[in-house]
Amino acid sequence: MSGILVYFEFYNNIINNVSFELLGEAYRLSQKFEQEIYIVAVGKNINILKDCLKGYPITTAYLYELNCEFKYDIYEKAVSKCIDEINPSIVLIGGTDEGKSIAPILATKYKTGLTADCTELDIDEKGNLLQIRPAFGGNIMAEIITEKTRPQFATVRQKIMKEISNNFNYDTKFIIENIDYLIDKQNNIWIQNVINDNIQENNILNSDIIVVVGRGVKKKEDLQMVKEFANLIGASFASSRALVEKGWTSSKEQIGLSGNTVCPKCIITFGVSGTVQFMAGMKSTPNIIAINNDKNARIFEIAHYPICADLYDILPIMINQLKK
Repeated sequence: MSGILVYFEFYNNIINNVSFELLGEAYRLSQKFEQEIYIVAVGKNINILKDCLKGYPITTAYLYELNCEFKYDIYEKAVSKCIDEINPSIVLIGGTDEGKSIAPILATKYKTGLTADCTELDIDEKGNLLQIRPAFGGNIMAEIITEKTRPQFATVRQKIMKEISNNFNYDTKFIIENIDYLIDKQNNIWIQNVINDNIQENNILNSDIIVVVGRGVKKKEDLQMVKEFANLIGASFASSRALVEKGWTSSKEQIGLSGNTVCPKCIITFGVSGTVQFMAGMKSTPNIIAINNDKNARIFEIAHYPICADLYDILPIMINQLKK
């Protein structure tokens, strides 16, 4: 078995950005171990992907036309059809609602391993996929491999990897097939997943600037001061898991692997210590400004602009300056 297969999430004529992030990672891995890159996509109006995929480093694109909304069991059959045909060594799937619905079923079918919510991927000299993710409550980074079985399945959440650009000179082969016959017309007991457009519901996923607050805030009422600052600079407000667990903020506002993974242009953190799972959810951000009164806070390890100060000293000054 060889090659890397990327599952392209295609819904309402839109390709989920995580697909291009996974394609970029597949290309990077392929350069290390000379692997062919394949993609598989399922859905209505699948033909439009031919134009959307021009210029990307794809050997073969398997596009399956299916005249129904997303149903995990039907989509799993389609992806299995592709896997059986190309025998890939690695299968990468987005850690979205859709991806999480089909990835475990596929791994179970092929009696192989699946590592969910990977933050890094690599490949060793034996062709084993090194699947890296936080473990034990985010206290360590575990390196997981699937030595004896193939394919090797991994899911990666959005905003973890870098998107690839379409400036490659590849002569991609397109295999397009209508697979409506996979739907059992006699069986109407399908369980349909509702795929929510989280990007529309949660504005921190689309924000250019995010202000994040952590356990350094002493009381819930003080969050208003942080929100005021965020409004003044046109940023979205978010928090670490610690404040969600206290009930001070909602899960939609949480950043980290147990919340939302983000990659804005800039993040400003106030009183965030920097757990492994938090930093894994935002470390790709190109500009990280961290304010914490603990000089040993782990957030300073990845911050581009570390500021050792008490948020209660510095935040009122910043707000006053912005109001002038």
